[in-house]
Amino acid sequence: MHRALMIAMVMVLTIIFQTASAATTIKLAVVTKPGSAQNIVAERFKALLEAQSQGDIKIKIFHSGSRGNETDILTQIQKNIIQMGVITAGPFDSFDPIVRVLHYPFLFKDSQEADRILDGPLGDEILASLEESGFKGLCYSENGFRNLTNNSRPVQTPGDVKGLRIRVMESAVHKAIWRTLGANPMPMPWPIYTELKQGVVDGQENPLWVVEVYRFYEIQKYLTLTRHVYSPNIDVASLSWWKTLDPRTRELIQKCMVEAARFQRKDFRGKDAVWLKLLKEKGMLVQETPDIESFRAKVAGMKDMDLFRNPRVKAMLEKLIQATQ
Repeated sequence: MHRALMIAMVMVLTIIFQTASAATTIKLAVVTKPGSAQNIVAERFKALLEAQSQGDIKIKIFHSGSRGNETDILTQIQKNIIQMGVITAGPFDSFDPIVRVLHYPFLFKDSQEADRILDGPLGDEILASLEESGFKGLCYSENGFRNLTNNSRPVQTPGDVKGLRIRVMESAVHKAIWRTLGANPMPMPWPIYTELKQGVVDGQENPLWVVEVYRFYEIQKYLTLTRHVYSPNIDVASLSWWKTLDPRTRELIQKCMVEAARFQRKDFRGKDAVWLKLLKEKGMLVQETPDIESFRAKVAGMKDMDLFRNPRVKAMLEKLIQATQ
């Protein structure tokens, strides 16, 4: 009996130890590779949280699409297979349509305006809405203003876009933008270097850092500074997991993620000029002053599309448009 009791106690202690160990390791996934915007947030968050928790909490980062595309990662976060992620806003719109408003074309004039809105009550309202889909929205980091590259021809006006096969995210809004501009949008998971190189698509649209980090200058000849969408990342946690945490741990995680996001936004701001110079040196032909007003006019009617007719979505879009005027 004594031996049996000892074995039982050891088993119980082992289970407790394993459970405690699992609880202190947070799995965080990004689809991009080291050096990318999402990775900088993740790595900064890891450093901050591990230091400020005095090693009680560890972060395991999964990068470079090792856990699938961003939709796959979000599904795993919903199910608490992965606890956290730094995810481009676009793929969220298949989980919660209210996120579509963040990618409305030409909404924010600059990063400072985006910060003012997203760090304020309207941004908080969008984050809170994600709870209905099983996510705890923590804050926004920055992907950046998106620009068009292609390997077919220079683009100055929407007419030059007609017929181009443009890779887009799995996002109803992004598909609608390029369809409205006359292109043929083709949703594809990340990364897309091979598809661009083989000519499966003519071009893509992303912030300048993506063109540099992923070496698209090797396979894309033309760059147009359309800045058609400000693209935030949404830094999220699994809501079911979040609810298991004590208030002090929640506060620490939230604090560290906000700090990491602000570090990354500051780090990326001002680098566009450096990236642009590099891309020119690599041989890309850059249209720095396209006819933006003609692009704006072409997409102006998108607010009346079915995409935004959900009452919550429509109301939020109207509030955002009013806040940016």
